[in-house]
Amino acid sequence: MSACVPAGATESAHTERAHPPHSPPHGRGPRFRVAGADLSAAVAVFLIALPLSLGIALATGAPLQAGLVAAAVGGLVTGRLGGSPLQVSGPAAGLTVVTADLIHQYGWRVTCAVTVLAGLVQLGLSCLRVARGALAVSPAIVHGMLAGIGVTIAVAQAHIVLGGEPQSSVPDNLQALPAQLARLDPAALAVSVLTLAALLLWPRLPGRAGRVPRWRRRQRRARPAPAAAPAALVAVAGATAVAAAAGLVLPVVDLPSWRSHALAGLPEGPVLGLAAAVLTTALVCSVQSLLGAVAVDKLASARPGAGHVVRSDLDRELLGQGAANVVSGALGGLPVAGVAVRSTANVHAGAVSRNSTMIHGLLVVAATLLLVPLLELIPLASLATLVMAVGLRMVSLHHIRTVTRHREVLVYAVTALGVICLGVLEGVVLGIAVAVGVALHRLTRTRITHEEEGGVHHVHVRGQLTFLAVPRLSRALHLVPQGADAVVALDGSFMDHAAYETLQDWQGTHTARGGTVEITGRRTGVRIAEPGDLASGPAPGGESGTHGDCRCRPWTAWRNHQCDRPSPAPDVEPLPDEASGSVATDPRTGPEPDAPVRGRTPGGIQLVRGLSTFQRRTAPLVRGELARLAREGQRPSQLFLTCADSRVVTSMITSSGPGDLFVVRNVGNLVPPPGAESGDDSVAAAIEYAVDVLAVRSITVCGHSGCGAMQALLDSRPASPAATPLGRWLRHGGPSLERLRDTGAPAPRLAGRAPADDVEQLCLTNVVQQLEHLRAHESVARALKEGRLELHGVYFHVGEAQAYLLAEQEEDRVFDRVRDVDLAV
Repeated sequence: MSACVPAGATESAHTERAHPPHSPPHGRGPRFRVAGADLSAAVAVFLIALPLSLGIALATGAPLQAGLVAAAVGGLVTGRLGGSPLQVSGPAAGLTVVTADLIHQYGWRVTCAVTVLAGLVQLGLSCLRVARGALAVSPAIVHGMLAGIGVTIAVAQAHIVLGGEPQSSVPDNLQALPAQLARLDPAALAVSVLTLAALLLWPRLPGRAGRVPRWRRRQRRARPAPAAAPAALVAVAGATAVAAAAGLVLPVVDLPSWRSHALAGLPEGPVLGLAAAVLTTALVCSVQSLLGAVAVDKLASARPGAGHVVRSDLDRELLGQGAANVVSGALGGLPVAGVAVRSTANVHAGAVSRNSTMIHGLLVVAATLLLVPLLELIPLASLATLVMAVGLRMVSLHHIRTVTRHREVLVYAVTALGVICLGVLEGVVLGIAVAVGVALHRLTRTRITHEEEGGVHHVHVRGQLTFLAVPRLSRALHLVPQGADAVVALDGSFMDHAAYETLQDWQGTHTARGGTVEITGRRTGVRIAEPGDLASGPAPGGESGTHGDCRCRPWTAWRNHQCDRPSPAPDVEPLPDEASGSVATDPRTGPEPDAPVRGRTPGGIQLVRGLSTFQRRTAPLVRGELARLAREGQRPSQLFLTCADSRVVTSMITSSGPGDLFVVRNVGNLVPPPGAESGDDSVAAAIEYAVDVLAVRSITVCGHSGCGAMQALLDSRPASPAATPLGRWLRHGGPSLERLRDTGAPAPRLAGRAPADDVEQLCLTNVVQQLEHLRAHESVARALKEGRLELHGVYFHVGEAQAYLLAEQEEDRVFDRVRDVDLAV
């Protein structure tokens, strides 16, 4: 295999499955079968792409056919070779400024050659597997670049909207705008206003024509609704029809014969200038496409009933984008990149594979060959209004609020202004320089304060503690008198060796002279500059740190083997601070007047201690969210059915919070089948309530290692009478035991290793069997058939703190290890 082909270039069998997880797969059909969802999505994307491609070509000053060529190549080439199956590529608004500058400086044929060379650069980058490095670019720079490009587009298209011609730069366009207003074309302005009104009002119309009414939106959970007519198509088509009916004389789309279509020529011009143009085109195309692929993954995973969504292969996506640019440039098309508007429409229309992107490309080809007479009726003012609206939307208020919240508005503003005034490459370079400067400023900016409260000297360090802050740290520490009590609070994530030595030397000296030092914000004896040590076990010497450093802090009121002091022997009277003081006493506020501790048993003390800790530490943080849930009611997305074992903490292993999971727990995570002898209506009632009333989208059955119920099933005698409630309940696990002993069917297994013993094998088998019982319940079967519910199986190994997710592939049932990968990246 060639070194330039990414590892994920070969389609896996499970990359784009159309059936919900843990449901029977569809029968094998023809090799090139096209799903109905892909076909409808392709039509929706085509209706958006057609006017936008013409409008972007108009905005760049390129031949209008170039936009259609780029749209077709982006759909067919990138759709087939790219690593993001649902992303739609074509001429993008983010490339408008770059392409317009190239055409202005070098002409159209040289611009096509630059596009080919940029594609070759992208192919080389894909061979080096550096695609993920593009994600290291600060979002403030990317959003600032897009905002600057959007402003440039909008200002330039404003002249065409008014019936004139745009200038070559934003300052020139702004300077010429008053004169253009004085000689505006009423017909062009009327068509532009009509187009803009349709763009704004069409999505707000109720019904299929525009927006789906709110009272029907819940019905869209089951499957995507038929796509509404795109606002871009309605706006351009409506303006064209009105202009034709009214007989308005306006500049319209001119598509010369394909026989005279200009193809790429040999590059001519200064070498350094051409090299900068190639690198700029490759950079903008690559960053926009790769960030778009990540965004499409998030959109696809957020769809109702999406199940397991395979993340995009970014190196392969870069390969597909490079190949598309080579082909598009060679055929006389615009540069190609991932397009956010079309990709979002593709996902929302319910596309399930790359077929939708490729079919959209075929439709563009058909339109360019068959619909030329209709396309030549479109007024240029209408297309300019459409592109101007796209440019204005690139200045996102959401992005501005986000960068402001993260204190990166300076990077955003400098990048945007640089793109507007100087150009894309210059603006991005300025943004990177400012981002580096801001990062260095934050790294070196440290605030150190000293104050005395109640005889205790507090030294508070805010920010990163480096050698540059050592003089100020030393001055603040020497303000603490000898023999005094001192607290040093470190509020930062980094401390270099110089600062660490200074702090340690002062601590040793101060304690030797009779003073006390408490260092908070890190574990004693471990540098906060070493996150690997922070994430590991206790420090050498058995020091476990303070409460503030404890990773198990939410449970310190109960049982914590690493952070609590050893429990006293049963015949030893607890110390006062262990029995009462630490329960309801806060060192800042003193004893609480109503501490209900004295006279209680150790179990009662433990309960009160936990409740008190919640009221003091957690309740103030979650009170607002719980109040919202109390007002709005619960709307969980999942039913989580697991064992009552105390070691299985559902909120911990799923990282969920209040209102996320509807939890059912019982001994052995059993689901009695409907109508079973001695059936349990409580479990069936919970399932019915979750599916029919709460409308949960998934049900998870979670087993775990070392399950006592499974051990009891293995130890039970066949056909022995169940004399106790526990024995009668465990009879619901009998089918799991029979399935285990059935040698004719493949047993569920763990990926990578064999089950440790019969108990673990039965735990895995039990999860699979309970999923079968779930499917037998009427409400579950109905929801599965309608496509609004999916089932999951999970196995949690307590000793490994490792979760395994069930993947059903025909008859083989494998529990795959869940990796510690951040899926939000």
